[in-house]
Amino acid sequence: MRALHHHLMLLMMLLLLVHGCCAEKIINGSTVADKDMKFMASVQNNGKHVCGGFVIKPNFVLTAAHCEKWLTGKVSVVLGAHNIRKTEKNKRYYIRKEDRIIHKAYKKVIAGNDIMLLKLSGKIGKDVKTVKIPTTEKTKMNNTTKCLVAGWGKTSKNEPSIQLQVAQVQLIDFPNCQAAWKQKDINKTLPKNVMCAKGFNRNGPSLGDSGGPLVCNGLAVGIVSFNLSEGYRQIIPSVYTQISKFLPWIKSKTGPSFDLQDYYFE
Repeated sequence: MRALHHHLMLLMMLLLLVHGCCAEKIINGSTVADKDMKFMASVQNNGKHVCGGFVIKPNFVLTAAHCEKWLTGKVSVVLGAHNIRKTEKNKRYYIRKEDRIIHKAYKKVIAGNDIMLLKLSGKIGKDVKTVKIPTTEKTKMNNTTKCLVAGWGKTSKNEPSIQLQVAQVQLIDFPNCQAAWKQKDINKTLPKNVMCAKGFNRNGPSLGDSGGPLVCNGLAVGIVSFNLSEGYRQIIPSVYTQISKFLPWIKSKTGPSFDLQDYYFE
């Protein structure tokens, strides 16, 4: 009976994962200063935060495709406001349904291709910056590369964060990440075109942080996609859509040139 209960608990956890239980909260993060990370976007449904995102061109926000399932009402993105309760009207951009561009190969989060572009209704203001993305698949990174992940998801007290939070994470190479996900209690094969990172002292993303960027050495290299429940966060790396694998798709939808007004988190 005990073994059956354990099996059922794991089954419930995996069902949540497969049906889109994605990154829920920044755990043990710190508050981002108002002047920093001005490329961050709060993707909102009827004025309520549901996902993160980030500005890669003056009229495009990049986020996760699985966020679309929560965009059932009036969709907007809030830019330049780290405290999302103090949003000014000129920082909110409404997104038409036809301007939500989901990768044509996306089916469900666990199958990969978890990437979506949002075309803004107007260009960004002077207080909003863009962030660079890789220009090639050969961006040099390794397991010692420390990166940042940010969002407005729930805090460690299980309450939504009003203020943008950031946490440091470390990249995990794909073979080791896949090995962690293949252990007998989980046994999941990761999709193609993803990358992994693991937090320190249970730091990292864990519903509101989905779609936010993984920023390494000044580049947004990944999009928060999925992970497991909180109890596994210490041993199982989080999974991110690897942006460099989708460069042809991004360029085909936004145009080949990128704005030179880039911002680096220091």
